[in-house]
Amino acid sequence: MDAAAAFAPGGQLFSVDPLERHAARGHGVVTSMAAGSDVIVLGTSRGWLHSVHRVFLDPGGKHCVATVVHPGGSETYYHHARWPRPKLLPRLRNALVNAVAWNRQTITEASTKEVILGTEDGQIFEIAVDEADKKEKYVKSLFTLSEQEGIKGLQMETAMVGNATRFYVMAVTPTRLYSFTGIGSLETVFASYSDRAIHFMELPGDIPNSELHFFIKLRRAKHFGWLSGPGIYHGELNFGAQHSSTSGDENFVENKGFFDYSKLGESGTKPRSFALSEFHFLLLIRDNIKVVNRISQQIVEELIVDNSPEITKGIIGLCSDASTGLFYAYDENSIFQISSSDEGRDMWQVYLDMKEYATALSYCRNSFQRDQVYLVQADTAFNTKEYYIAASFYAKMNYILSFEEISLKFISVGEQDALRTFLLRRLDNLTKDDKMQITMISTWATELYLDKINRLLLEDGTDTTSNAVAESKDSEYRSIVNEFRAFLSDSKDVLDEATTMRLLESYGRVDELVYFAGLKDQYEIVVHHYIQQGEARKALEVLQRHNVLVDLVYKFAPDLIMLDAYETVESWMMARNKLNPGKLIPAMMRYVSEPHAKNETHEVIKYLEFCVKDLNNEDPGVHNLLLSLYAKKEDESQLLQFLDTKFGKGQTNGPEFFYDPKYALRLCLQEKRMRACVRIYSMMSMHEEAVALALTVDLELAKAEADKVEDDEELRKKLWLKVAKHVIEQEKGVKRENIKKAIEFLSETNNLLKIEDILPFFPDFVLIDDFKEEICKSLKDYDSQIEQLKQEMDDATRGADNIRSDIGALAQRYTVIDREEECGVCKRKILTAGGLHQVGRSYTSTGHMAPFYVFPCGHAFHANCLIAHAEKILDLQKRLSLLDRTAAKDNGGNMNGESIISATPIDKLRSQLDDAVASECPFCGDLMIKEISLPFILPEESDEKASWEIKPQPTGQKILPMTMSI
Repeated sequence: MDAAAAFAPGGQLFSVDPLERHAARGHGVVTSMAAGSDVIVLGTSRGWLHSVHRVFLDPGGKHCVATVVHPGGSETYYHHARWPRPKLLPRLRNALVNAVAWNRQTITEASTKEVILGTEDGQIFEIAVDEADKKEKYVKSLFTLSEQEGIKGLQMETAMVGNATRFYVMAVTPTRLYSFTGIGSLETVFASYSDRAIHFMELPGDIPNSELHFFIKLRRAKHFGWLSGPGIYHGELNFGAQHSSTSGDENFVENKGFFDYSKLGESGTKPRSFALSEFHFLLLIRDNIKVVNRISQQIVEELIVDNSPEITKGIIGLCSDASTGLFYAYDENSIFQISSSDEGRDMWQVYLDMKEYATALSYCRNSFQRDQVYLVQADTAFNTKEYYIAASFYAKMNYILSFEEISLKFISVGEQDALRTFLLRRLDNLTKDDKMQITMISTWATELYLDKINRLLLEDGTDTTSNAVAESKDSEYRSIVNEFRAFLSDSKDVLDEATTMRLLESYGRVDELVYFAGLKDQYEIVVHHYIQQGEARKALEVLQRHNVLVDLVYKFAPDLIMLDAYETVESWMMARNKLNPGKLIPAMMRYVSEPHAKNETHEVIKYLEFCVKDLNNEDPGVHNLLLSLYAKKEDESQLLQFLDTKFGKGQTNGPEFFYDPKYALRLCLQEKRMRACVRIYSMMSMHEEAVALALTVDLELAKAEADKVEDDEELRKKLWLKVAKHVIEQEKGVKRENIKKAIEFLSETNNLLKIEDILPFFPDFVLIDDFKEEICKSLKDYDSQIEQLKQEMDDATRGADNIRSDIGALAQRYTVIDREEECGVCKRKILTAGGLHQVGRSYTSTGHMAPFYVFPCGHAFHANCLIAHAEKILDLQKRLSLLDRTAAKDNGGNMNGESIISATPIDKLRSQLDDAVASECPFCGDLMIKEISLPFILPEESDEKASWEIKPQPTGQKILPMTMSI
């Protein structure tokens, strides 16, 4: 067998290869199942001559239904792949089965589930066979065609609707195509047609063998084909889109079509059989197989089979294998395999020729094919002057036409707008790697936008048409401007900044220039533009953005505060600590230099108060400026409050105020704010100047300033004398009432000033009678003071007498010592005679009794024991012993034992020794109390302490157990 391609643009689509050859069998059939090829012997023991009528194999190759005919009638057999012999289906005896429809969704290897059979007399049966039962489970008669035409083809498809199953069954006779559909079981579906109309398509005509085929893909029927008398009726099956008819039935057929046999080029010739692929019909005409494209209905290929001697009657028919996508041709002895080679590779061209561009694009396999589709669409639109649509399609092309060729096409016809559309669409199709091309195209598009805007402006300026036309053009202008701004926003990262700004400037598009500058973070240009336009709020909104440098705020502060002081200050206050108020001082100085209405809120003062009070600003410049603005106000209340406020309060070693007091004083003097000057003098501790200036302003203010000096009585008196002198000089004349007012002033000084202090300020000719009362009062005060001093002197004299009396009594003071009293140190009895070392000859002992001390607390100590407690006492004792030895040596010949040397040094040392020893009791005095805080072990005794530590026993030493016996 040879196969030749009559027309195949991409190469041969189908090929035919011999598969198997078998000897002729009168009552057998060759099947190819999962286990391989097998020969099924069909026949009975009656010896009749059987011939195979039809054989039907399920898509999985496990179940087979075959019908044989003989002189006595017909028989139907079922065969399973694992059975050695087929089984007769007795309930179908004499029912000549022409068609079988398998339920591909439910069939299994062990069971056929629902199977529909169509017979020659127009009956439709449902059967089910399980392998384990070795026979049919049931045979049901579903329907009988009223015309009783033989059913030539059956197909079945199912779809789930919720939990139910919808069946769709298609059956064909030589002249009709019937469709049945419903939900439930097959029996219910066909039973419903007893009271409703049956849907069918009738195509009369003679055909050797009417056939019905479904093309199956992924176990679902995609489209069907019916080999009828006049031609092939076909369509697509869409079980997802259920289109209800007027009767309520569901119609799943879409895009119906009809292929007329006359297109085969052979008059009167009809196919004997056909097969259905995804895109083609395979038509068996004599021994040739013509391949017809189902969409274009053109013959694309012809397979010619050699008429070899082994073939007796030629090719009988065609069949297909849905699971592998293969097709088979067969005669009485042979099977030929027909395989396809990428049959859909040229479908894009088919749909393109039919001008179904969207479908053609879906079948394109590479950019070149897509370019051809786009080119046809673009050229078609360009030729019909639909330039915008053409631009969109031209922009999608990559290879067939160059960028320059396409651009020139639009330039040649003067379509600038379409060219702009082409550039924009081309930008959408470029990748990020084409940076240079993107920048160039974006710049060109920018210029085209600007040209379009200018042309609209020119048309608007010269237009004399109606208002409706003018409004339309104005709407178009606004639309193109908004579109241009959107383009600038989208392309801000690819446009060259300098080039774009020059373009915008050259076309006079200031607003767009500002807009683009904002996109490129060129905020200085934006703010400057808004200031020129007088739109302070917009300028401030730009400066408030988080990515704007704060230096721009300082730069434009003078212009903005002059343009709108309120909004500017509000913006500064909103920024809080982000701004340095010191850098805003030049702007504020410019603002305050301009005249303002008296009732106008001073915005600079408001901002400075915010900085000082809310932000705790410590900049001296800020404080000085605020003070200067207060000083220029006629009302001094705010100025005085500012001077009294201690802004540095709470800071460690910090100043109480941050303004310059000298500058403040000079400014207040210049502005004649005398009360403020008095306050500043006082803060600078210049109290005399403060009082002197206060006397020129307000007497009460001077009195208050004089009273502020509390730690310097002399200065305070001096200040009050200034006030008194001013009061006396102010009360001019010698009238009694004036002098009385001056004298009453003394009561306000809290007795700091006396009448004699202010008398020198009065004139010499003032009568003494005017001061009589005050002088008498003063004399009484002096008298009372003298009496008080005399009383204090008497008290002091009595105290001195008492002290002298006490001193005299000390010489006569004594205490009684018990005979058994012990020394507090050595515990020996105080009154025991002898046995003690004499301290020195300077001590006179009674008998042989050692010297001792007795303290008022009752503790008694030997002198020798007490001396050992203090180093100073030991030093005095040594010096006294030395003097005693010297005196004894010098008086060795004197029988009376009296020293010829003066005893004054010895008596002095003895007195010092007595004072040191007897100053306090060692048990009850201050020395004992101080020793409480001393450690028990002194640092120099650390070695002694270490010697007393108990060290652990050596580990090697054996410890003997101790036992105790009782």
